[in-house]
Amino acid sequence: MSIIVKDLVKVYRLGNVEIRALRGLSLTIEKGRMVALIGPSGSGKTTLLNIIGGMETASSGSVNVFGKEVTALGAADLVEFRRQTVGHIFQTLNLIPTLTAAENVELSMIALGKPKNERTKLVKELIGIVGLSDRMNHKQGELSGGEQQRVAIAAALANDPPLILADEPTGELDTVNARIVIDYLSKVNKEMGKTILMVTHDPTAARAASRILRIQDGVINRDVEPLGLEAATPETYSDTLRRRVTEIDSQINRIEIDFKRGDISGDEYVTQRTRLMQTRTVLIEELHRLGQVH
Repeated sequence: MSIIVKDLVKVYRLGNVEIRALRGLSLTIEKGRMVALIGPSGSGKTTLLNIIGGMETASSGSVNVFGKEVTALGAADLVEFRRQTVGHIFQTLNLIPTLTAAENVELSMIALGKPKNERTKLVKELIGIVGLSDRMNHKQGELSGGEQQRVAIAAALANDPPLILADEPTGELDTVNARIVIDYLSKVNKEMGKTILMVTHDPTAARAASRILRIQDGVINRDVEPLGLEAATPETYSDTLRRRVTEIDSQINRIEIDFKRGDISGDEYVTQRTRLMQTRTVLIEELHRLGQVH
């Protein structure tokens, strides 16, 4: 079984402006592979990830994930698809700060109605898989960035989904923590047989995959073997921080446009903007700590 994407098109409209994020993209990913999606910002990587994961709808084309035609599913079936088939690891951490690591992992199991004794056993197993057995009762503020991302990996595995979608899982981590997180994703792929599709700007993270797809202008530009990835000048930690600030500024501008057009509610606007600004503040503070000015 595979992930099969055919002639995928995604068009966004901002007022009178039409933006084509995907332009007839096609690809096939075999089950059990770890695949990296690379390419410049705005090339369509995250859009592709979101459509495969049932988070966004396509303008045209089709996506079939392990025999299920995702692009043909209604709203209720998409919710069920996301719960049972897909584990998400987001660009910005999606943990609830008032909950412990264990409670964050347990949360999605509660939504599926798993019994308490089953949840407790599974949480311990998953926290152990990502090497945080001694940190399971700590809250987000008591964990390092790398530890938080490892909790996010455990949470993505909570309902035993066959597919893990990771959007810049190392984007806000230093080199050491980024390597640890990628090592755990590789472990999940090899030892648990999970299919992993990862968006990344990090050449080191990309090389951990068994296949690298380069996206540019909304289509697959190249299919690269990991050893054939150009040894471009590695992006430094401060470069990564600056890039993330620029991306967040673009996201803030986008939600402001969506709010003015009435595409999102005032509550949604405030929630999204607050989350983005909090992340931006952390990144700027880290740049200042490094003696860098954005």
